Amino acid sequence: MTSHQTTQTMKPATAAKKLGVYLEATPAEFQEGVVSRSELSALQADPPEWLVELRRNGPHPRPVVAAKLGVSISGLARGGVTEALTTEQIEALKQELPEWLEKERATQAEVRKETVRIKEKEKGKDAKGDA
Repeated sequence: MTSHQTTQTMKPATAAKKLGVYLEATPAEFQEGVVSRSELSALQADPPEWLVELRRNGPHPRPVVAAKLGVSISGLARGGVTEALTTEQIEALKQELPEWLEKERATQAEVRKETVRIKEKEKGKDAKGDA
């Protein structure tokens, strides 16, 4: 009985998400094909020029935009940012520092503080349980 390995593939949208790039900005051959796990690994290990350029200048997908601005994806939506942004547009927003961005950054900082507090509390419970 012989078993043969099937190559695992993913949709271009999944591969773009794993690469941290905006699908619509990728080359047509990337958007129209399927990507195997080995191809994804090769793209991550030795990115082609188009991937390097996309990561550097965008347009970036919302999760990347949110991270670069220091806000949540929901915070972007509340601020009216629903499209992919280029690095230049992100930098302009940072310079402008609109009210919504200041507010969302403050909210995000509070969320992070609360997350740390909860983790510390859980560590305390674990330590008591181990004793």
